[in-house]
Amino acid sequence: MMTCTIEPAFYDTDALGHINNTRVPAWFELARNELFRLFTPNLDPRQWRLILARVEVDYHAELHYGHDVTIHTYISRLGNSSFTVTQEAHQNGQVTNTGHTVMVHFDHQTKSAIPIEGELRQALESHLETRETEPA
Repeated sequence: MMTCTIEPAFYDTDALGHINNTRVPAWFELARNELFRLFTPNLDPRQWRLILARVEVDYHAELHYGHDVTIHTYISRLGNSSFTVTQEAHQNGQVTNTGHTVMVHFDHQTKSAIPIEGELRQALESHLETRETEPA
């Protein structure tokens, strides 16, 4: 499992006084950087080997300014060329959000999915976990 801590900024809040719901997907993407480095170590977009196929976020509780948010990231499904990344946002000991993102190992020149094999597969397997938050 990968962990990332976010310190919410004042501009992350909305008119209701809590963290705007549009920030969570952006924070989840930021927390996937360690995972992205498995595919593209220098994060150079010209060498990118992934595409995003699906994103879903569930909102369980409000997030608040002034308290760090910890995001746990792990692989909940590993297929031939795609995988599901599951993420949980925690604040003050409570799970506030869960998210599931389907990513595809992709060759942008041929516009086709490519198998996840060898050391890359082993690296992803090291982050593979099954939990109750896995999508049905």
